[in-house]
Amino acid sequence: MTSSSIATHSNSELCQRAQDALRSIGSSATIAPAGQTSISVRSPINGEILGSVSNELTEATVDQTVTIASEIFQSWRCVPAPVRGEVIRHLGIELRQHKDALADLVQIEVGKIRSEALGEVQEMIDICDFAVGLSRQLHGLTIASERPQHRLTETWQPLGPVGVISAFNFPVAVWAWNAALAIVCGDPVIWKPSDLTPLTALATTALVRRAAVAAGAPIDICQVVFGDANIGAALAADHRVALLSATGSTRMGRAVAPVVAARFGRSILELGGNNAAIIAPSADLDLAVRGITFSAAGTAGQRCTTLRRLLVHESRIDEVCERVSKAYNNLRVGNPLSADTLVGPLINGAALDAMQSAIAQATQQGGEIIAGSQRHATPDAPQAAYVRPALIRMTQQTAIVATETFAPILYVMSYSTFDQAISIHNDVPQGLASSIFTTDMREAERFTSANGSDCGIANVNIGPSGAEIGGAFGGEKETGGGRESGSDAWRAYMRRQTQTINYSDQLPLAQGVIFE
Repeated sequence: MTSSSIATHSNSELCQRAQDALRSIGSSATIAPAGQTSISVRSPINGEILGSVSNELTEATVDQTVTIASEIFQSWRCVPAPVRGEVIRHLGIELRQHKDALADLVQIEVGKIRSEALGEVQEMIDICDFAVGLSRQLHGLTIASERPQHRLTETWQPLGPVGVISAFNFPVAVWAWNAALAIVCGDPVIWKPSDLTPLTALATTALVRRAAVAAGAPIDICQVVFGDANIGAALAADHRVALLSATGSTRMGRAVAPVVAARFGRSILELGGNNAAIIAPSADLDLAVRGITFSAAGTAGQRCTTLRRLLVHESRIDEVCERVSKAYNNLRVGNPLSADTLVGPLINGAALDAMQSAIAQATQQGGEIIAGSQRHATPDAPQAAYVRPALIRMTQQTAIVATETFAPILYVMSYSTFDQAISIHNDVPQGLASSIFTTDMREAERFTSANGSDCGIANVNIGPSGAEIGGAFGGEKETGGGRESGSDAWRAYMRRQTQTINYSDQLPLAQGVIFE
Protein backbone atom coordinates (compact mmCIF):
# COMPACT_ATOMS: atom_id res chain seq x y z
CA MET A 1 0.00 0.00 0.00
CA THR A 2 2.90 2.36 -0.52
CA SER A 3 4.72 3.66 -3.55
CA SER A 4 8.22 2.29 -3.93
CA SER A 5 9.62 4.96 -6.23
CA ILE A 6 12.92 6.48 -5.17
CA ALA A 7 14.28 9.86 -6.21
CA THR A 8 18.04 10.06 -6.24
CA HIS A 9 19.78 13.11 -4.78
CA SER A 10 23.29 11.80 -5.12
CA ASN A 11 25.58 10.15 -7.61
CA SER A 12 27.80 8.90 -4.82
CA GLU A 13 29.24 5.44 -4.54
CA LEU A 14 26.87 4.76 -1.63
CA CYS A 15 23.84 5.67 -3.70
CA GLN A 16 25.00 3.40 -6.52
CA ARG A 17 25.64 0.58 -4.07
CA ALA A 18 22.11 0.93 -2.69
CA GLN A 19 20.61 0.85 -6.17
CA ASP A 20 22.67 -2.20 -7.07
CA ALA A 21 21.49 -4.00 -3.92
CA LEU A 22 17.84 -3.24 -4.66
CA ARG A 23 18.29 -4.38 -8.24
CA SER A 24 20.00 -7.60 -7.10
CA ILE A 25 17.15 -8.36 -4.71
CA GLY A 26 14.60 -7.68 -7.42
CA SER A 27 12.80 -4.86 -5.67
CA SER A 28 10.37 -2.92 -7.84
CA ALA A 29 11.79 0.33 -6.46
CA THR A 30 12.89 2.59 -9.30
CA ILE A 31 14.67 5.92 -9.64
CA ALA A 32 12.04 8.59 -10.24
CA PRO A 33 11.14 12.13 -9.18
CA ALA A 34 9.92 12.35 -5.60
CA GLY A 35 6.33 13.23 -4.81
CA GLN A 36 5.26 16.21 -2.77
CA THR A 37 5.66 14.13 0.35
CA SER A 38 8.63 11.84 0.78
CA ILE A 39 10.92 10.15 3.26
CA SER A 40 14.57 11.04 2.88
CA VAL A 41 17.11 8.24 2.61
CA ARG A 42 20.14 9.43 4.55
CA SER A 43 23.16 7.24 5.16
CA PRO A 44 24.91 7.66 8.52
CA ILE A 45 28.14 6.57 6.80
CA ASN A 46 28.60 9.99 5.21
CA GLY A 47 25.60 11.92 6.57
CA GLU A 48 24.36 12.71 3.08
CA ILE A 49 20.87 12.31 1.63
CA LEU A 50 21.04 9.59 -1.03
CA GLY A 51 17.48 9.96 -2.24
CA SER A 52 13.89 9.79 -1.09
CA VAL A 53 11.04 7.31 -0.98
CA SER A 54 7.67 8.69 -1.93
CA ASN A 55 5.17 8.66 0.90
CA GLU A 56 1.55 9.37 0.00
CA LEU A 57 0.09 7.63 3.03
CA THR A 58 -2.68 8.97 5.21
CA GLU A 59 -4.76 7.42 7.95
CA ALA A 60 -7.30 6.56 5.22
CA THR A 61 -4.74 4.42 3.37
CA VAL A 62 -3.81 2.73 6.64
CA ASP A 63 -7.49 1.85 6.93
CA GLN A 64 -7.35 0.32 3.44
CA THR A 65 -4.25 -1.67 4.36
CA VAL A 66 -5.89 -3.07 7.48
CA THR A 67 -8.99 -3.90 5.44
CA ILE A 68 -6.89 -5.97 3.03
CA ALA A 69 -5.20 -7.77 5.94
CA SER A 70 -8.57 -8.48 7.56
CA GLU A 71 -9.93 -9.95 4.33
CA ILE A 72 -6.85 -12.14 3.88
CA PHE A 73 -7.18 -13.35 7.49
CA GLN A 74 -10.62 -14.84 6.78
CA SER A 75 -9.10 -17.45 4.49
CA TRP A 76 -5.49 -17.59 5.75
CA ARG A 77 -6.55 -18.75 9.22
CA CYS A 78 -8.13 -21.84 7.65
CA VAL A 79 -4.96 -22.87 5.80
CA PRO A 80 -3.17 -25.70 7.65
CA ALA A 81 -0.22 -24.39 9.66
CA PRO A 82 2.39 -26.55 7.85
CA VAL A 83 1.15 -25.09 4.56
CA ARG A 84 1.41 -21.58 6.00
CA GLY A 85 4.98 -22.48 6.92
CA GLU A 86 5.80 -22.81 3.23
CA VAL A 87 5.77 -19.01 2.89
CA ILE A 88 8.46 -18.75 5.53
CA ARG A 89 10.43 -21.65 4.08
CA HIS A 90 10.59 -19.82 0.74
CA LEU A 91 11.45 -16.56 2.51
CA GLY A 92 14.41 -18.32 4.13
CA ILE A 93 15.56 -19.42 0.67
CA GLU A 94 15.24 -15.87 -0.68
CA LEU A 95 17.20 -14.49 2.26
CA ARG A 96 20.01 -16.98 1.74
CA GLN A 97 20.22 -16.06 -1.92
CA HIS A 98 20.23 -12.31 -1.27
CA LYS A 99 22.02 -12.16 2.07
CA ASP A 100 24.88 -9.98 0.82
CA ALA A 101 22.63 -7.48 -0.96
CA LEU A 102 20.32 -7.04 2.03
CA ALA A 103 23.35 -6.68 4.30
CA ASP A 104 24.57 -3.91 1.97
CA LEU A 105 21.35 -2.00 2.59
CA VAL A 106 21.58 -2.54 6.35
CA GLN A 107 25.09 -1.10 6.27
CA ILE A 108 24.10 1.86 4.14
CA GLU A 109 21.03 2.81 6.16
CA VAL A 110 22.19 1.95 9.70
CA GLY A 111 26.00 2.13 9.50
CA LYS A 112 26.71 -1.35 10.88
CA ILE A 113 30.03 -3.03 10.28
CA ARG A 114 29.93 -5.88 7.76
CA SER A 115 29.84 -8.78 10.21
CA GLU A 116 26.97 -7.22 12.16
CA ALA A 117 24.99 -6.48 9.00
CA LEU A 118 25.45 -10.05 7.79
CA GLY A 119 24.59 -11.25 11.29
CA GLU A 120 21.29 -9.39 11.18
CA VAL A 121 20.27 -11.10 7.94
CA GLN A 122 21.43 -14.43 9.38
CA GLU A 123 19.11 -13.76 12.31
CA MET A 124 16.25 -13.47 9.81
CA ILE A 125 17.27 -16.80 8.28
CA ASP A 126 17.46 -18.41 11.71
CA ILE A 127 13.96 -17.28 12.73
CA CYS A 128 12.62 -18.54 9.39
CA ASP A 129 14.09 -21.98 10.11
CA PHE A 130 12.63 -21.87 13.61
CA ALA A 131 9.18 -20.83 12.37
CA VAL A 132 9.05 -23.49 9.64
CA GLY A 133 9.62 -26.18 12.25
CA LEU A 134 7.16 -24.47 14.56
CA SER A 135 4.44 -24.67 11.89
CA ARG A 136 4.23 -28.41 12.62
CA GLN A 137 4.32 -27.97 16.40
CA LEU A 138 1.61 -25.46 17.32
CA HIS A 139 0.56 -27.79 20.08
CA GLY A 140 -2.15 -27.62 22.73
CA LEU A 141 -2.97 -29.77 25.75
CA THR A 142 -5.20 -32.66 26.72
CA ILE A 143 -6.43 -32.17 30.29
CA ALA A 144 -8.00 -34.73 32.61
CA SER A 145 -11.73 -34.09 33.02
CA GLU A 146 -13.55 -34.79 36.29
CA ARG A 147 -16.62 -35.90 34.33
CA PRO A 148 -16.88 -39.39 32.81
CA GLN A 149 -16.65 -39.69 29.02
CA HIS A 150 -15.63 -36.07 28.61
CA ARG A 151 -12.50 -34.80 26.92
CA LEU A 152 -11.02 -31.49 28.01
CA THR A 153 -8.52 -29.94 25.61
CA GLU A 154 -6.77 -26.65 24.97
CA THR A 155 -5.96 -25.49 21.43
CA TRP A 156 -4.51 -22.40 19.83
CA GLN A 157 -6.25 -20.56 16.98
CA PRO A 158 -5.06 -17.76 14.67
CA LEU A 159 -5.50 -14.32 16.23
CA GLY A 160 -5.92 -11.76 13.43
CA PRO A 161 -3.91 -9.08 11.62
CA VAL A 162 -0.64 -8.20 13.37
CA GLY A 163 0.89 -4.72 13.24
CA VAL A 164 4.67 -4.43 13.56
CA ILE A 165 6.39 -1.12 14.34
CA SER A 166 10.17 -1.57 14.11
CA ALA A 167 13.12 0.65 15.03
CA PHE A 168 16.14 1.71 12.97
CA ASN A 169 18.83 -0.24 14.82
CA PHE A 170 17.62 -3.68 13.71
CA PRO A 171 15.67 -2.66 10.62
CA VAL A 172 14.85 -6.17 9.39
CA ALA A 173 15.63 -8.76 12.08
CA VAL A 174 12.96 -7.60 14.54
CA TRP A 175 10.38 -7.51 11.75
CA ALA A 176 11.35 -11.10 10.92
CA TRP A 177 10.95 -12.19 14.56
CA ASN A 178 7.35 -11.06 14.37
CA ALA A 179 6.42 -11.77 10.77
CA ALA A 180 7.79 -15.32 10.62
CA LEU A 181 5.84 -16.35 13.71
CA ALA A 182 2.70 -14.39 12.83
CA ILE A 183 2.42 -15.86 9.33
CA VAL A 184 2.79 -19.50 10.44
CA CYS A 185 0.31 -18.77 13.24
CA GLY A 186 -2.24 -17.67 10.63
CA ASP A 187 -1.96 -13.89 10.91
CA PRO A 188 -1.35 -11.38 8.08
CA VAL A 189 1.24 -8.68 8.90
CA ILE A 190 1.23 -4.90 8.50
CA TRP A 191 4.70 -3.40 8.92
CA LYS A 192 5.57 0.18 9.75
CA PRO A 193 9.38 0.36 9.56
CA SER A 194 11.48 3.22 10.85
CA ASP A 195 11.51 6.27 8.62
CA LEU A 196 15.31 6.04 8.80
CA THR A 197 15.43 2.66 7.02
CA PRO A 198 12.95 2.60 4.11
CA LEU A 199 15.24 0.82 1.64
CA THR A 200 15.71 -2.28 3.79
CA ALA A 201 11.92 -2.41 4.23
CA LEU A 202 11.28 -2.17 0.49
CA ALA A 203 13.85 -4.87 -0.23
CA THR A 204 12.50 -7.21 2.46
CA THR A 205 8.94 -6.70 1.24
CA ALA A 206 10.02 -7.69 -2.27
CA LEU A 207 11.51 -10.91 -0.88
CA VAL A 208 8.46 -11.85 1.19
CA ARG A 209 6.12 -11.16 -1.74
CA ARG A 210 8.16 -13.51 -3.93
CA ALA A 211 8.07 -16.09 -1.15
CA ALA A 212 4.28 -15.75 -0.96
CA VAL A 213 3.93 -16.27 -4.71
CA ALA A 214 6.18 -19.34 -4.59
CA ALA A 215 4.10 -20.80 -1.76
CA GLY A 216 0.75 -19.98 -3.37
CA ALA A 217 -0.14 -17.57 -0.59
CA PRO A 218 -1.78 -14.12 -0.90
CA ILE A 219 0.79 -11.65 -2.15
CA ASP A 220 -0.28 -9.12 0.48
CA ILE A 221 0.22 -11.52 3.40
CA CYS A 222 2.72 -8.89 4.55
CA GLN A 223 2.16 -5.22 3.70
CA VAL A 224 4.38 -2.23 4.46
CA VAL A 225 3.34 1.32 5.32
CA PHE A 226 5.69 4.27 5.70
CA GLY A 227 4.97 7.39 7.67
CA ASP A 228 5.31 9.39 10.85
CA ALA A 229 3.94 8.73 14.33
CA ASN A 230 0.40 9.34 13.08
CA ILE A 231 0.61 6.19 10.97
CA GLY A 232 1.71 4.19 13.99
CA ALA A 233 -1.07 5.75 16.03
CA ALA A 234 -3.62 4.72 13.39
CA LEU A 235 -2.41 1.12 13.59
CA ALA A 236 -2.58 1.21 17.38
CA ALA A 237 -6.13 2.55 17.35
CA ASP A 238 -7.59 0.18 14.73
CA HIS A 239 -9.65 -2.50 16.49
CA ARG A 240 -9.04 -4.91 13.61
CA VAL A 241 -5.31 -5.06 14.41
CA ALA A 242 -5.47 -7.88 16.92
CA LEU A 243 -1.85 -7.54 18.06
CA LEU A 244 0.54 -4.62 17.83
CA SER A 245 4.23 -5.37 18.31
CA ALA A 246 6.15 -2.14 18.84
CA THR A 247 9.90 -1.71 19.28
CA GLY A 248 11.31 1.65 20.30
CA SER A 249 11.67 4.06 23.18
CA THR A 250 9.82 3.89 26.47
CA ARG A 251 8.20 7.20 25.49
CA MET A 252 6.77 5.56 22.38
CA GLY A 253 5.51 2.64 24.45
CA ARG A 254 3.71 4.96 26.83
CA ALA A 255 1.86 6.46 23.86
CA VAL A 256 1.01 3.16 22.15
CA ALA A 257 0.11 0.86 25.04
CA PRO A 258 -2.89 2.78 26.46
CA VAL A 259 -4.43 3.14 23.00
CA VAL A 260 -4.22 -0.60 22.31
CA ALA A 261 -5.38 -1.48 25.83
CA ALA A 262 -8.36 0.89 25.60
CA ARG A 263 -9.78 -1.23 22.78
CA PHE A 264 -8.79 -4.48 24.55
CA GLY A 265 -6.21 -5.30 21.91
CA ARG A 266 -2.92 -7.07 22.59
CA SER A 267 0.53 -5.53 22.47
CA ILE A 268 4.12 -6.74 22.54
CA LEU A 269 6.36 -3.93 23.73
CA GLU A 270 10.15 -3.99 23.34
CA LEU A 271 11.23 -0.67 24.82
CA GLY A 272 14.22 0.84 26.61
CA GLY A 273 17.16 -1.02 28.07
CA ASN A 274 19.79 0.11 30.57
CA ASN A 275 21.78 -3.06 30.82
CA ALA A 276 24.46 -3.83 33.38
CA ALA A 277 27.22 -6.36 33.93
CA ILE A 278 28.61 -7.32 37.31
CA ILE A 279 32.34 -8.09 37.44
CA ALA A 280 32.89 -10.30 40.49
CA PRO A 281 36.21 -10.79 42.32
CA SER A 282 36.62 -14.22 40.69
CA ALA A 283 35.89 -13.03 37.14
CA ASP A 284 38.10 -14.15 34.25
CA LEU A 285 39.12 -10.67 33.09
CA ASP A 286 40.41 -11.81 29.70
CA LEU A 287 36.91 -13.09 29.01
CA ALA A 288 35.18 -10.15 30.67
CA VAL A 289 37.06 -7.41 28.83
CA ARG A 290 36.20 -8.94 25.45
CA GLY A 291 32.56 -9.29 26.46
CA ILE A 292 32.41 -5.77 27.88
CA THR A 293 33.97 -4.16 24.82
CA PHE A 294 31.67 -5.80 22.28
CA SER A 295 28.53 -5.33 24.38
CA ALA A 296 29.25 -1.66 25.08
CA ALA A 297 30.77 -0.52 21.76
CA GLY A 298 29.20 -2.85 19.20
CA THR A 299 26.75 -1.19 16.79
CA ALA A 300 28.10 2.10 18.19
CA GLY A 301 26.10 1.48 21.36
CA GLN A 302 22.82 1.46 19.45
CA ARG A 303 21.39 -1.86 20.58
CA CYS A 304 18.59 -2.21 23.10
CA THR A 305 20.85 -4.78 24.79
CA THR A 306 23.96 -2.56 24.75
CA LEU A 307 25.99 -2.67 27.97
CA ARG A 308 25.58 0.72 29.64
CA ARG A 309 26.51 0.10 33.30
CA LEU A 310 29.51 -1.83 34.62
CA LEU A 311 29.47 -2.79 38.31
CA VAL A 312 32.93 -3.92 39.41
CA HIS A 313 34.02 -5.28 42.78
CA GLU A 314 36.13 -2.69 44.57
CA SER A 315 39.12 -5.06 44.61
CA ARG A 316 39.27 -5.12 40.80
CA ILE A 317 37.87 -1.83 39.59
CA ASP A 318 41.21 -0.13 38.91
CA GLU A 319 42.41 -3.09 36.86
CA VAL A 320 39.13 -3.34 34.96
CA CYS A 321 39.10 0.38 34.16
CA GLU A 322 42.68 0.19 32.93
CA ARG A 323 42.08 -2.84 30.71
CA VAL A 324 38.77 -1.65 29.26
CA SER A 325 40.26 1.79 28.65
CA LYS A 326 43.13 0.19 26.74
CA ALA A 327 40.68 -1.87 24.68
CA TYR A 328 38.63 1.25 23.92
CA ASN A 329 41.72 3.14 22.78
CA ASN A 330 42.45 0.33 20.32
CA LEU A 331 38.96 0.28 18.79
CA ARG A 332 38.99 1.12 15.11
CA VAL A 333 36.29 3.76 14.54
CA GLY A 334 35.40 4.71 10.99
CA ASN A 335 33.64 3.85 7.76
CA PRO A 336 31.82 0.54 8.36
CA LEU A 337 32.41 -0.48 4.77
CA SER A 338 36.11 -0.86 5.61
CA ALA A 339 37.00 -4.40 6.61
CA ASP A 340 39.06 -3.41 9.66
CA THR A 341 36.44 -1.09 11.23
CA LEU A 342 34.89 -2.21 14.53
CA VAL A 343 32.74 0.83 15.38
CA GLY A 344 30.73 2.69 12.77
CA PRO A 345 28.74 5.93 13.05
CA LEU A 346 25.81 6.96 15.19
CA ILE A 347 22.60 7.08 13.21
CA ASN A 348 22.52 10.90 12.96
CA GLY A 349 23.54 14.18 14.53
CA ALA A 350 20.68 14.10 17.02
CA ALA A 351 22.10 10.89 18.50
CA LEU A 352 25.51 12.55 18.81
CA ASP A 353 23.96 15.57 20.54
CA ALA A 354 22.15 13.26 22.99
CA MET A 355 25.42 11.48 23.74
CA GLN A 356 27.35 14.69 24.37
CA SER A 357 24.53 16.00 26.58
CA ALA A 358 24.58 12.78 28.65
CA ILE A 359 28.38 12.98 29.03
CA ALA A 360 28.10 16.59 30.22
CA GLN A 361 25.47 15.59 32.78
CA ALA A 362 27.59 12.65 33.95
CA THR A 363 30.60 14.89 34.60
CA GLN A 364 28.36 17.38 36.42
CA GLN A 365 27.12 14.49 38.57
CA GLY A 366 30.64 13.48 39.60
CA GLY A 367 31.76 11.35 36.67
CA GLU A 368 35.30 11.15 35.33
CA ILE A 369 35.90 10.43 31.64
CA ILE A 370 38.68 7.86 31.43
CA ALA A 371 38.44 6.94 27.72
CA GLY A 372 36.84 8.15 24.52
CA SER A 373 33.81 10.46 24.30
CA GLN A 374 35.21 12.80 21.67
CA ARG A 375 33.91 13.09 18.15
CA HIS A 376 36.00 11.02 15.75
CA ALA A 377 37.49 13.13 12.96
CA THR A 378 36.25 12.05 9.52
CA PRO A 379 37.39 14.61 6.94
CA ASP A 380 35.73 12.73 4.09
CA ALA A 381 32.35 12.66 5.89
CA PRO A 382 31.95 15.90 7.87
CA GLN A 383 28.17 15.49 8.16
CA ALA A 384 28.42 12.02 9.69
CA ALA A 385 28.30 11.37 13.47
CA TYR A 386 31.37 9.29 14.28
CA VAL A 387 32.42 9.21 17.92
CA ARG A 388 34.80 7.27 20.11
CA PRO A 389 32.94 5.12 22.71
CA ALA A 390 33.05 6.74 26.14
CA LEU A 391 34.12 5.12 29.41
CA ILE A 392 33.06 7.15 32.46
CA ARG A 393 33.84 6.27 36.05
CA MET A 394 31.08 7.22 38.50
CA THR A 395 31.07 7.28 42.29
CA GLN A 396 27.40 6.33 42.41
CA GLN A 397 24.39 5.59 40.22
CA THR A 398 23.10 9.09 39.46
CA ALA A 399 20.06 10.21 37.46
CA ILE A 400 21.87 10.17 34.11
CA VAL A 401 23.23 6.67 34.76
CA ALA A 402 19.68 5.44 35.36
CA THR A 403 18.60 6.98 32.04
CA GLU A 404 19.14 5.13 28.78
CA THR A 405 21.19 7.10 26.25
CA PHE A 406 21.21 5.35 22.87
CA ALA A 407 24.92 5.79 22.27
CA PRO A 408 28.23 4.15 23.31
CA ILE A 409 28.54 5.40 26.90
CA LEU A 410 29.65 2.93 29.57
CA TYR A 411 29.38 4.02 33.20
CA VAL A 412 31.67 2.18 35.65
CA MET A 413 30.90 1.93 39.37
CA SER A 414 32.29 -0.11 42.25
CA TYR A 415 30.56 -2.29 44.81
CA SER A 416 31.69 -3.98 47.99
CA THR A 417 29.17 -6.78 48.63
CA PHE A 418 27.21 -8.96 46.26
CA ASP A 419 23.92 -7.78 47.78
CA GLN A 420 24.97 -4.22 47.01
CA ALA A 421 25.79 -5.17 43.42
CA ILE A 422 22.35 -6.72 42.92
CA SER A 423 20.69 -3.68 44.49
CA ILE A 424 22.51 -1.23 42.20
CA HIS A 425 21.91 -3.49 39.23
CA ASN A 426 18.13 -3.57 39.74
CA ASP A 427 17.74 0.08 40.77
CA VAL A 428 16.87 1.43 37.32
CA PRO A 429 13.47 1.70 35.56
CA GLN A 430 14.48 -0.61 32.70
CA GLY A 431 14.74 -4.40 32.82
CA LEU A 432 15.88 -5.90 29.54
CA ALA A 433 19.29 -7.65 29.62
CA SER A 434 21.89 -8.33 32.29
CA SER A 435 25.06 -10.30 32.86
CA ILE A 436 27.62 -11.34 35.41
CA PHE A 437 31.23 -12.43 35.01
CA THR A 438 32.15 -14.82 37.79
CA THR A 439 33.63 -18.26 38.38
CA ASP A 440 31.83 -18.51 41.74
CA MET A 441 28.93 -20.93 41.30
CA ARG A 442 27.00 -19.41 44.19
CA GLU A 443 27.14 -15.92 42.66
CA ALA A 444 26.10 -17.24 39.25
CA GLU A 445 23.15 -19.11 40.71
CA ARG A 446 22.11 -16.17 42.88
CA PHE A 447 22.25 -13.81 39.89
CA THR A 448 19.86 -16.02 37.91
CA SER A 449 17.52 -16.72 40.85
CA ALA A 450 14.33 -15.01 41.98
CA ASN A 451 16.26 -12.52 44.16
CA GLY A 452 18.93 -11.82 41.55
CA SER A 453 18.66 -9.96 38.23
CA ASP A 454 15.17 -8.54 37.61
CA CYS A 455 15.66 -8.49 33.82
CA GLY A 456 14.10 -10.60 31.11
CA ILE A 457 17.56 -11.80 30.05
CA ALA A 458 20.26 -12.89 32.51
CA ASN A 459 23.62 -14.11 31.21
CA VAL A 460 26.61 -15.64 32.98
CA ASN A 461 30.13 -15.10 31.60
CA ILE A 462 28.89 -13.43 28.43
CA GLY A 463 27.79 -9.83 27.94
CA PRO A 464 24.14 -8.76 27.78
CA SER A 465 24.24 -8.09 24.03
CA GLY A 466 23.68 -10.70 21.34
CA ALA A 467 20.70 -13.02 21.80
CA GLU A 468 20.01 -16.28 19.98
CA ILE A 469 16.60 -16.70 18.36
CA GLY A 470 15.91 -19.95 20.25
CA GLY A 471 15.13 -18.10 23.48
CA ALA A 472 12.29 -15.67 24.08
CA PHE A 473 13.53 -12.07 23.84
CA GLY A 474 12.18 -9.24 25.98
CA GLY A 475 12.30 -7.51 29.32
CA GLU A 476 10.45 -6.29 32.38
CA LYS A 477 9.53 -2.95 33.99
CA GLU A 478 9.81 -0.05 31.52
CA THR A 479 11.13 -2.42 28.86
CA GLY A 480 7.48 -3.35 28.38
CA GLY A 481 7.16 -7.01 29.32
CA GLY A 482 6.85 -8.31 25.76
CA ARG A 483 8.46 -11.47 24.40
CA GLU A 484 9.45 -12.16 20.80
CA SER A 485 11.46 -14.70 18.80
CA GLY A 486 11.93 -18.20 20.27
CA SER A 487 10.63 -20.47 23.01
CA ASP A 488 6.85 -20.14 23.33
CA ALA A 489 6.68 -16.51 22.12
CA TRP A 490 4.46 -17.82 19.30
CA ARG A 491 1.52 -17.97 21.70
CA ALA A 492 1.22 -14.18 21.66
CA TYR A 493 0.17 -14.42 18.00
CA MET A 494 -2.64 -16.89 18.69
CA ARG A 495 -5.74 -17.12 20.87
CA ARG A 496 -6.21 -19.87 23.42
CA GLN A 497 -9.38 -21.94 23.28
CA THR A 498 -10.47 -24.44 25.96
CA GLN A 499 -12.75 -27.16 24.61
CA THR A 500 -14.91 -29.68 26.46
CA ILE A 501 -16.29 -32.56 24.41
CA ASN A 502 -18.99 -34.82 25.87
CA TYR A 503 -19.10 -38.20 24.15
CA SER A 504 -21.57 -39.78 26.61
CA ASP A 505 -25.40 -39.82 26.65
CA GLN A 506 -25.45 -38.12 30.07
CA LEU A 507 -25.05 -34.49 31.10
CA PRO A 508 -23.11 -34.41 34.38
CA LEU A 509 -22.22 -30.92 35.57
CA ALA A 510 -18.86 -29.88 36.97
CA GLN A 511 -18.27 -29.58 40.71
CA GLY A 512 -21.15 -32.02 41.36
CA VAL A 513 -23.84 -29.42 40.60
CA ILE A 514 -27.31 -30.95 40.11
CA PHE A 515 -29.88 -29.08 38.06
CA GLU A 516 -32.80 -31.38 37.26
